[in-house]
Amino acid sequence: MSNSSAIVCDLDGVLFKGAEAIPGAGEALVALERQGHVLIFATNNATRTAEDVAGRIADITGYPARPGQIVTSAMAAAHHLAGSVRSVFVVGERGLVETLQAQGIEVDEEGHDVDAVVVGLDRTVTYEKLARGALAVRRGARLVATNTDPTFPSPRGQVPGAGTFVAAMERATGVDAEPCGKPFDPMASLVRALVGAREVTMVGDRVETDIEFGKRHGWTTILVLTGVTSPAVAPASGADAILPSLADLPEHLA
Repeated sequence: MSNSSAIVCDLDGVLFKGAEAIPGAGEALVALERQGHVLIFATNNATRTAEDVAGRIADITGYPARPGQIVTSAMAAAHHLAGSVRSVFVVGERGLVETLQAQGIEVDEEGHDVDAVVVGLDRTVTYEKLARGALAVRRGARLVATNTDPTFPSPRGQVPGAGTFVAAMERATGVDAEPCGKPFDPMASLVRALVGAREVTMVGDRVETDIEFGKRHGWTTILVLTGVTSPAVAPASGADAILPSLADLPEHLA
């Protein structure tokens, strides 16, 4: 692999779990950058803005991430919708709302006359919020998913992810959501804009999103075992390499 290569790295389950760093992750990122690799962070978590994500990486791992290195599924959804909708209703958190607004999309908290309903992880979701979103879709609004991950890695274990809420909305409306995060094209287009013509290695912990993302787009894939994939099922992942942790990546690439 040349020194002009790009490493696209997932976050949750790869760099950290909750507020706990994966041992050696920050040091590995510094080492990879010293080796000459361009680092990009691509996360399906839509609860934070790019600025928030960069700050979180720095706070937890010690690696000084910059907003320009960050791609989130909220950004993918916002770019997917920009120019084609006027207003949306959001089942999601502040980071998703602010990311949509940054693209000039109005966020309507009532959902009475919106062009789309955007669904992401929402840890304070209420029945009323789900009802308003479902009713808007039944009136003709598009249903857009930041991502469809069924679970989310945490220090407590696997907790419900954005896909849980997307599935509820699809079941309530009979409409299939337009997915935007990994492994789908809206996310890929933002990553490509950052990596340019470089060789790309995708590093992640989830087979159906991270590894599939890399395989769909012709990138080298590396599965790490610090997140949702167990060592027992990892050999069937189809990844180009399987590592115990991100901490092992600099030596692997060297």
